Amino acid sequence: MIVSYDTIMQPPYSITPEIISLISSISEKLGAINATHLHAPRTELRRSNRIKTIHSSLGIEGNTLSMDQVTAIIENKRVIAPQKDILEVKNAIKVYDVLPELKAASLSSFLKAHSILMKGLVRTPGKFRLEGGGIVKGAKLAHLAPKASMVKALMNNLFSYLKNSKDSLLIKSCVFHYELEFIHPFEDGNGRMGRLWQSVILQELNPVFSFLPVESIIKQQQSKYYKALEKSNKAGNSTVFIEFMLGAINESLFEQLEERRLPMTAEERISIFREQIGKKEFSRKDYLDYFKDISAPTASRDLKAAVEIKTLKKKGDKRMTTYLFSK
Repeated sequence: MIVSYDTIMQPPYSITPEIISLISSISEKLGAINATHLHAPRTELRRSNRIKTIHSSLGIEGNTLSMDQVTAIIENKRVIAPQKDILEVKNAIKVYDVLPELKAASLSSFLKAHSILMKGLVRTPGKFRLEGGGIVKGAKLAHLAPKASMVKALMNNLFSYLKNSKDSLLIKSCVFHYELEFIHPFEDGNGRMGRLWQSVILQELNPVFSFLPVESIIKQQQSKYYKALEKSNKAGNSTVFIEFMLGAINESLFEQLEERRLPMTAEERISIFREQIGKKEFSRKDYLDYFKDISAPTASRDLKAAVEIKTLKKKGDKRMTTYLFSK
């Protein structure tokens, strides 16, 4: 067991055989996800996963809305439910919409995300608490957070760790999540910010994390999630929590791969490539370079069908043929 410390800023944790095994398993799955193009999913899958993420993360905090109600709000349909619960969902939709724009190591970006997430729900969204804080379960104080006067320095230190540590992003994302829950920097919204910011950190490792619904695994194992936080608090380091979160990430990646067991259709390939290539002209070779597991005749059929339904515009002939996606 190796204890990882930095004399100034690195939070304490241990690298255990379980952590090493989970990192290896996650790395293998990320390789498989890249190979099957799940890092650039079709719009329908991304939307479905976003709904799961919002529903699960808010559900952990006591939001009562169902998956169908969250879907209806995303579709701008009227929902009859407590206004607070509806506002939580609307705010979450806004912050997850800007997820790719958020900068993991930026404190200002972090505070901006909280201001969006908690607008209308707390007195000072986007601001650190000025009073004592903690977690109460029933009549019992489960966690007494550091004094408000310490919060700014502790958060600056945590962001310095995130920016400067040579730990892997997988480790740093878990450590940040745990330390954020421990510091409890906000009046409210700490739990959902911890889960959100772990996704922000991990999307720098692989784009799949910008839509991967890890929160749904946490929701299914909510008691274990809180138990891992409690054990880490008692131990004075985040080791147990790192193990739990890596396990949740690993399971979520496994579920994504299971959903992709059937081969992609031509329509799915075209949709994925459209998101990757954007408004640039491309050739059949470019298409084949991206989808390395299909044959040249299959690529030709995909492109021909897309031209016929006017998804693509074709220019040139034979080897000089190029394509451009229609608006």
